[in-house]
This record gives sequence, C-alpha cells and structure tokens, in this order.
Amino acid sequence: MEKTGFTQKIGRLFRLALLVCLSCAVFTTQAQTARITLDLQHATLEQAMDKIKAQTRYLFINRDVEDLESRKVSVNVSNELITNVLDQLFTPFDIGYDIDGRSIFIYKQQAAETQPVTVTGRVTDAKGQPVVGASVIVRGTTLGVSTDAEGRFTLEVPAPAASQTLEVSYLGYETTTIPVGSRTTFAVTLRESTSEIESVVVTALGIRRQEKALSYNVQQVEASDITLVKDANFMNSLSGKVAGVTINASSSGVGGATKVVLRGNKSISQSSNALYVIDGIPMYNFGGGGGTEFDSRGATESIADINPEDIESISVLTGAAAAALYGSEAANGAVMITTKKGQAGALKVTLSSNTEFLNPFVQPEFQNRYGTGLNGQRSGSNIYSWGERLNAASRYGYTPDDFFETGHVYTNAVTVSGGTDRNQTYFSAASVNSDGIIPNNEYDRYNFTFRNTSYFLKDKLRLDASASYIYQQDQNMTNQGVYSNPLVPAYLFPRGENFDLYRRFERYNEGTKLMEQFWSADMEGGDLRMQNPYWIAYRNLRNTDKKRYMLSFSASYDILPWLNVTGRVRIDNANSLYTQKLYASSNTTITDGGKNGHYTEARAYDSQTYGDVMVNINKTFGENWSLQANVGASISDMRSDASKVRGPIAYGEQTGYDKDGNAIYEPNNIPNVFNVYNLSNSKTVREQIGWREQSQSVFFSAEVGFKGAYYLTVTGRNDWPSQLAGPNSVNSSFFYPSVGASVVLSEIIPNMPKNLSYVKLRASYASVGLAFSRFYANPTRSWNSSTNSWNLSSQSPLYDLKPERTKSFEVGLTMRFLRHFNFDISYYNTRTVNQTFNTGIPASSMYSKVYKQDGDVRNRGFEMSLGYRNTWNRFSWDSNFTASANRNKIMKLGKEVVDPNTGKVTPIGDLNVGGMGNVRFILREGGSLGDIYSRADLRRDSNGDIYQDMDGNIFVDNKTQTKDFIKLGSVFPDANLAWRNDFRWRNFNFGFLLTARLGGVVFSRTQAVMDYYGVSASSADARDAGGIIFNGNDLIDAQKWYQTVANGDTTPQYYTYSATNVRLQEASIGYTIPRKKLGDVCDITVSIVGRNLWMLYNKAPFDPEAVATTSNYYQGIDYFMMPSLRSIGFNVRVKF
Repeated sequence: MEKTGFTQKIGRLFRLALLVCLSCAVFTTQAQTARITLDLQHATLEQAMDKIKAQTRYLFINRDVEDLESRKVSVNVSNELITNVLDQLFTPFDIGYDIDGRSIFIYKQQAAETQPVTVTGRVTDAKGQPVVGASVIVRGTTLGVSTDAEGRFTLEVPAPAASQTLEVSYLGYETTTIPVGSRTTFAVTLRESTSEIESVVVTALGIRRQEKALSYNVQQVEASDITLVKDANFMNSLSGKVAGVTINASSSGVGGATKVVLRGNKSISQSSNALYVIDGIPMYNFGGGGGTEFDSRGATESIADINPEDIESISVLTGAAAAALYGSEAANGAVMITTKKGQAGALKVTLSSNTEFLNPFVQPEFQNRYGTGLNGQRSGSNIYSWGERLNAASRYGYTPDDFFETGHVYTNAVTVSGGTDRNQTYFSAASVNSDGIIPNNEYDRYNFTFRNTSYFLKDKLRLDASASYIYQQDQNMTNQGVYSNPLVPAYLFPRGENFDLYRRFERYNEGTKLMEQFWSADMEGGDLRMQNPYWIAYRNLRNTDKKRYMLSFSASYDILPWLNVTGRVRIDNANSLYTQKLYASSNTTITDGGKNGHYTEARAYDSQTYGDVMVNINKTFGENWSLQANVGASISDMRSDASKVRGPIAYGEQTGYDKDGNAIYEPNNIPNVFNVYNLSNSKTVREQIGWREQSQSVFFSAEVGFKGAYYLTVTGRNDWPSQLAGPNSVNSSFFYPSVGASVVLSEIIPNMPKNLSYVKLRASYASVGLAFSRFYANPTRSWNSSTNSWNLSSQSPLYDLKPERTKSFEVGLTMRFLRHFNFDISYYNTRTVNQTFNTGIPASSMYSKVYKQDGDVRNRGFEMSLGYRNTWNRFSWDSNFTASANRNKIMKLGKEVVDPNTGKVTPIGDLNVGGMGNVRFILREGGSLGDIYSRADLRRDSNGDIYQDMDGNIFVDNKTQTKDFIKLGSVFPDANLAWRNDFRWRNFNFGFLLTARLGGVVFSRTQAVMDYYGVSASSADARDAGGIIFNGNDLIDAQKWYQTVANGDTTPQYYTYSATNVRLQEASIGYTIPRKKLGDVCDITVSIVGRNLWMLYNKAPFDPEAVATTSNYYQGIDYFMMPSLRSIGFNVRVKF
C-alpha cells in the first residue's frame, strides 16, 4: 500500500503521542528512582537544595517555608534515593515536601493536613492467601484501585486523610471498611460472604441495575477477555465467551466484518445481526456485506473501528426483553459496550504491544503428483491437471502454500488516566498495522480518544465529553469470488508447470511500451478468466481510505438524592474513498473491454446524530419497597450519501457514426493513468445513491422491588420512524412493551441450605420490532444505467406497513452454590410475525416487486453457563462452560398474494431467496431460514441408481420446480459449546478456550472446481484407486466423475459437508513482573498468545465458522473463500 502523506502524518502523530505518554510515565516515577550523592557540613538548606537541583535538575517550589538560608544541615550520602535524602534534610525542621514531575514542593509540616497521603497494603482471605483483583476505594469518592497478583495495593488518599475511610470488597466476600487515621500501611483480611453481593450490570440505554432485579439474561465480559488475545475486530474475541451468541468471522481477514447473531435468525428479508450500543447510545453499523460470487471485494464495518483498549466492559443482551427499550431495533438483541473514562488519583499510564504471526488455518487438500493435461496424457489441455503421473524428476511440487506469505499484525496502544475526585481525564492512542497472508494485502488503523469527566455544584452536576478519531486504510481486502481473487489461479495452477516462472508477473512489451502481465494465455482465456496471482496482488489494486470521528457529550444533574435528569448527544461521521485500479493488460472481462486499464472511484459519507433526555428515579419507601424508574425521549437521525464512477480508460474504440456515415472513435488515452477524466465517455458508469432515516421516540421503564427479593419490571417505547412518513401511510407510530419479574428465593426461603447461597427465578415477555427497511411505504422506481433512464416499473408500496414484531417469552434460573460454583440457564421462545418479503410473483404491467407481510418465524432454545472459581494457596483456577441450542422454524409464509395492479391471485409457494448456482436457500413452511437445497442431481434409473451409459458416462439432471429440489440441510448449528479455563500460580497465568459447533452443513464450490480441474487430493486419490465406485460396485473413471458432478454450477450434494467442528480457539501463557521488583516503578506482563491454534475435528475443506459476507443467505457457502487465520504471537503490557 502506498503510504500517503496523511498516513505518514498519522504515524508520526501516534509516535509523538506514545513519546509524550512515556515521558509522563518517566516523570511520574523519577522521584522514586533518582539518586543523590552529597557531602555537606554545616551547610544551609538553600545550599543543599541547590546541590540537589544541580544533580537532578529538579526545581524546588517554596510554598510557605521561611529562613532557608539560616537553617544548617550536615549530610553525607552516596548514591542514595532522593526521597531518603529529602527526609533527612527536611524532617528535623518540620518541613514537608511533594514531588510532582520535575518539581519538588516544600511547605510547613502543619500544612500537610491539606495534602493527600499515599497508603499501601495487602488484602488476603481467611487462609492468608492473596485476594487478586479486590476493589479498594476511598468511601464517598471515585478514587480506587484493584489489588495486584500478590494482593497488594497503593492508593493516594485525599486530604484530610485522617478522616477518610477505605472500603475493600470482592465478589463472594463481605465488604470491609477501615478508617485511615494516621496509618499508611494496612493488612486487610476479607471474610467469605454468607449472602450474595448485589452486583450491578449495564442494561439498555446504559441504565445500571442490580443483577438480582433483572428478569432476563445479561452476560458480562470484562476488558481483559478481549485484550489478552487480541483481534483487530474485537467482536471476534467474544466468540465462545457468551452463551447464545453465534459469531462468524469474516473471510476478509484482519479488520474484516463479523456476523453476530443472538438467539437465531429472525427475519426473512432483513438483517439478523445484533444491535451495537456504545455507552447507552445505539450505533448504526455502516459497512458489512462483501463480495460473493464474482466481486471478491472484502468488507469491514463500523464496529471494527473501535479500539479494544478503550473498552471497560461488554454486556450482551441476548433476549428481546433485555433490549426492549430500543423498540424497533431490539428484536435481534444488543451488545452493550461501556468505554473507559478517567480515574481519579495519580497519573496511570498503560502501554501494550502485541505482535502476531499469521498463516492459513484450514485449507483444502491439494495434489502435485499428477501433471498438466487430460485423460492421463500431457496433451489435450494446458489448464487442467488430469495428465500423467509425474516422476520425481518432473514434479515441481507446487502447492498454494508456495503463494501464501506469513502475515503479521502489530498492535500498539497507550492509555493515560488520572485526575482529582472532581475532574478525571482519559486519553488513548492505538495503531493496528497488518500485512496479510496474500502478497500486498495490508490493513492499517489509528485510533485517538480523549475523554473528560467533571463534577460541579457539590457533585450534583456531572459533565462528560469525549472525542474519538479513527483513520483506517486497507489494500486488497479480499473475501471470496472469482474476479480479482488471487486464490483462484493459485489453487488451480496446472501441476505440471513451473510456478516460479510467473513470480515475475510482468514483462516489458516493446509494441505497447508498457509493462504487461506475464501469464499463460490458456489460463487467462479459461472459463474463470484467471490471471497471474501476483499480477492480481500488485496490478489489480483495491484501496479504501476512511476517516471517522465521534463526538459525545452528556450532562447529569441530581435534583434530589433520588431524582436525576440526564441528557446525551453523539455525532458519528465517516468519510471513505474506495478506488480500484486495473492496469493495462488485465483480463478484459473485468475491464469492460478496456485495453488501457480500468478505474473505479467511490466516495461515501455516513452520518449518525443521536440525542436523548431521561428523568431517573431511584427511591426507597420504608424498609421494604424500592422504585427505579426512567422516563425519556430520543431522536436518531442517520444519512448516507454515496457516489461512484467506474469505467475503462478510453482506448480508441469506435462509438458510432457521424451524419456522413464516418466512424467516430474515442481518443486513445494514456494507459494506467487512473483518474475520472481519463475514462471512456461511452462506457463510464456514474452512480449516486443516498438515504436519510429519522426516528423519534418516547420510552419509560419502571422497576418495583419488595424486601430485596421480589421485583417487577415494566417497559414501553413508542417509535415514530420516518419510513412511515409517506402521505398514504396508514400508521405513523408503533408501541413496544415488555414486562418481567424476578424472585430471589434465597432471600425468602427460611433455612436455605448453607451450600446454596443464591437462587433466583426470572421470567419476561416482550413485543419488540426490527428496524424498517427504507421505501416500503412509498412507490419507488429504479435507474437503468444502460439506458440512462428510469425504469417504468416499481415496487408496490405497503401503505399499511407494520413492523416485523418479535414476541419473546423467557424464563431462567440463576444459582450460586458450594461456595465456588455459579450456574445460569435460560429458556426462550420467540415468534417474529409480519415477515416482509418479496413474493416473486410474475411482474405485471405496473409493479416489478410485490411485497407481503405474512410470514411467521419461530426461534426457541436454551442458554446455559456453569462456572467454577477456587484458590489454593497461591494457585487459582477459573473455569466456565457455556452451551446453547436454537431451533429455527418457519411457521407461516402465507398462501397467496394479490397483484395490486391486475387483481390476479397467485399462490406464493416456496421462496427462492438466494444462494449460488445450484445451491439455493429455499424457504418453505416447516423448514428453517437456513435450509439449502440442490436443484440438480445425477440422472437415475428406475431403481433409483445413478445411470451410466454404455461408454461409461454419467449425466446431470437439473430440477426446475422447487418441490423437486433436494434438501441438503441447514447452515445453522444445532448447538454451540465452549469451555474456558484460566489458571494462575504466583505471577504466572495460563488460559485456554475450547469451542465446538455441533450440527449444520456447509457447501464448498471451491472443492468442486478443484476436483474439476484435477488439482485436489481427492482427485489424485481416485486416480490412484483406479476410479470411483458408485451404486455399490459400479466403477467410473475419476476424470469423468469429477468433470460431471463438479461441472458448471455443480451437483451440490457431493460437495456438502458437516459443519461440526471442535477447535482450540485461544490459548495464552504469561508472567507478570511485580512492581516491587522494578523499584515500584511499574509492573510488566509478558504473554505468548494464540488464536485458532488447532482444529481437533472438522470434515469441511474450509473453516465452517468463516463467512464471506454478513448478509443473509450466504452463510455456509465457500467459493474461493480466503482461509481463516491462525495467529501466534506475544504481548507485552506495562502499567505505570
């Protein structure tokens, strides 16, 4: 990728930010490391201070100390810590001092009461073992720290320190309070709690609620769970860590989009991807998608821009009831992201650096023992590998591994946090720089975040402002498809040829005076239009350049101790430029016939503005009753504008005739000059698209509690979406309610068994929606770029547009038992009605599309998690097992549709909604949204056996009616399992994550094409065996078999595989060098980390968990998909 001046500036800016933060860290710790040598007899304090200044360049600032020139000291020290020297100088005169950066403040000792005091301590349990991660805070403030691996802590207590109180807490232990007084060191022993600690979780709209009051399932993930084994798109790091969540990583590689589905696919025509929420505000996830069959362009997405180091925690709301306050966007559940803000206290700096090495994880199996040709002969073809068996002397030994490179990902980040108890600041800078496994594939991202939180009016008013800037570039991001995909020629390269000849991919042509592609004419002229894979990598260039900024502001005011009003606003804008440069001599199929090159330039501007205001009530009535209520209103405005110009560079083509009959030719422009002015006037296509959506809403939530054991929650939201704004729309708004209840049995049942410390039952019901697609309620027409005119036909408007409403019921049980175990299980049943889909009826004279709202899709299943945590001496073990299963079923599609123009009634029947070639996603009542079918089969005789003629040939019969299609299975999993373990001994830690997907099928057209070309291991094995046996004992030549079943759109049932797989998904081992061994300057953690390390079981020729696109009806289909990545690397984290 060409490093533009802007990229270089960003890189320099990031390095400058890193240098500044390192300097802050050095200045902060220098006071504890500087050493002094003094030999003074009867010198004045002023003289001693001058000597120290000369040796260290510290500046002394005198606040209120007098007569420094008259106070005499004698001191003789050699290489002594400056703090010890200052104590020796100042203590006899009752002079106090503080070191801040390069300044030493001195003051009268009696003024020390106005100065903060640094205290240290150690937290242990009743057995004397350290409690790691215990919270130590100054009561009534936001000042706090967590204990380290040895249970130790250091905390700055604000003045007057003597009157402050420390509060020490940890899950499963009773909270301990300790007056500070005159002490500076503390030994704290925590006792195990006999009752459950009331933990707080983040729910919809960022509202914090007690866990025991929740009537639905909320699962929390801490920041360390996504930053230890990093991924450029942090959503991939959630895989296997949350029950009920299906995460499919994109084949686009580093930074690619991710498909995230909670509790199953719900919509026939709309996205089933989860809603993303950042600090309570929904984020529209621009991007996603990606190429499929022909266009091989990869895709990233907005959520992939987030710096994982900025994330404090993630709450996953898998159910509709949990996300009900988001109304028409709540049906797919929500991923709630809480970002970091500044922490009061001394400046804290964290540096992290991660280096990973990448290689392909799962690939098809290749052969290199049979050479170029057909029918076992060298002759007949120069592109197929059905030739003779190669001897050792003539075998080149080529496999696609010779084309792949070792990829790298370098991730660096710095965070700075600090402030007082009334003003805290957070800053971070991060970079991700990657070169992929494909030559000349690159991804770069730079993140900068600043956030400030301030308190005013005796802490009643809180103001929070943040700004983030993201700059992202990618080059040659490829997912799957045949055009401009280097995997196609790399996989199919004839095995009897020398691949090394083509590593020099271009040669100078004296005739054209150009460097042109060096490649086999036979390969380029084949049905897949293959090019030299290196030419694709370096001369079919795709680049994306994106700049994005996010500005957020919130204000919160406490009117009364129990009454609060909050307002928030966020602006999220992104500008992107995409270019594609196809150099002269690229295949003319993809250059629209152009011989001088081809150029595409696409610009996009995406914007989201959100604002809301809420009144919050949190009040108790007497000893038994509590009320938490929220009432508010919001507005969300989104818009997208895009323009695109694409066409060949003018190459002197005839474009017509003048009035005299003379031929008119375009100019023959300069080859390989890529700008819009150099393009052909006759073949250039110009496109522009834009849309704007706005939704206005009011909402409320009320939670009533009784005796801390019984809770009832009711929510409601009314949305006024702009999609209903048409003059003929019947409806203008919709209401979405939910209700839930929870009962903490352990609080109300007397004599509860001692080993059963916490039991909660919960149930909830919600009726929520899916976001409306645009333009349904208005007549629309499409632009025909070929004729440069509007098409006469349009889609039929749905004036009585209804939301796709998801009605969800959920029950669950949460338990803590045997001191170390926790268990949670949920059962849910959802029905998504008013499914909106294109009926596919024959076009009438007026409408090209007729939509109907009559579908009904059910999802039901369970989510379960079982955790265990225990500590023995200095060894601890955390283990968590999750399991989930979902059954998707189409309950109703509707029987018929009436043509709104002619009145003709047409049966709907099965819906053919997508797929590739002969593999089709067919929706029918009783099936699922993930069912795939084959519309082809081998011809069979009257006995049902495969028919073979006298010459040994077999034949393919294509099916024309969906009722005759052959079901292959569902691409959806039957169940997902995960087992995670984290071990810690002293300062060592080790962890691993095993994941399993059970059930479902996938289809590989890659394998089919490889079989057809004779480059697969299976084709060679069949030749070694003398052919393929079918019908029990019939034999057929291997080439005849594969070039029949894999021909054209293939016979898919022979390339459908079980998607069941088991893998070692993550592993890490690390060591923390404690702060006390580094002079109390910092602690350092060094880790070796890995992802996708070992596929224990898999029958498919590709990774079944990878997807080419996040859209519907392409999951489970592989067509030269980029392999998923195995990564192994190391991580260094330094905390000052």
